Amino acid sequence: MIEAVVFDLDGLMIDSQPYWQDAQLEILSQVGVPITRQDTIDTTGMRIDQIVGMCYGESPWDSISCDQVCSRILDRVTELVCQHKPAMPGLNHAIGVCQQLGVKLAIASSSPMNLIDATVEALNLDGVFEVKSSGAQLRHGKPHPEVYLNACEALGIPPAQCVAIEDSFVGLLAAKAASMKAIVVPDFSAANDKRFVIADQQLGSLGELTVELLQSL
Repeated sequence: MIEAVVFDLDGLMIDSQPYWQDAQLEILSQVGVPITRQDTIDTTGMRIDQIVGMCYGESPWDSISCDQVCSRILDRVTELVCQHKPAMPGLNHAIGVCQQLGVKLAIASSSPMNLIDATVEALNLDGVFEVKSSGAQLRHGKPHPEVYLNACEALGIPPAQCVAIEDSFVGLLAAKAASMKAIVVPDFSAANDKRFVIADQQLGSLGELTVELLQSL
């Protein structure tokens, strides 16, 4: 029986992926990285420090540190999220379904805690999530399960009794590696990715989530 639902953040709760892509293109191009939008799409779900580290390994720069590049990207994304409040379609519906079922709610994201907190505040969701788990400072980011295992531990619920809702394959791998049930809600451009077969359910939007579906997991 499912006792908790753990939401990913970027691309699942908020349509922030275009902001992450734009910020990476802007900031990394400034330090001489020949990055393309497809490059940013290919790393969806990964931590920004891992992405910046990969870029530095392939095209080193000496103008500023990797940490400064990460901070500039994060600041730009946070600014855009707070300005536009880009909640994904069906988010409030999905939260309502979970509340109707009486399960605990958490967030497990690769993003730093300040972006998680800023998003929750921008979307007027203060007090909704009992646990907010960031993978930004962990030794391993997604697809490693650590951020999900931490969320389950903080909730006090075994992973097998928690369901993760993800949008990316990297995040889906992390949830399944944590021995959680997993629902994937990919962007329409990735909906036919056959790798999503490992999910317990695939939805077209958060608006398709139902009490019956959660009870069936």
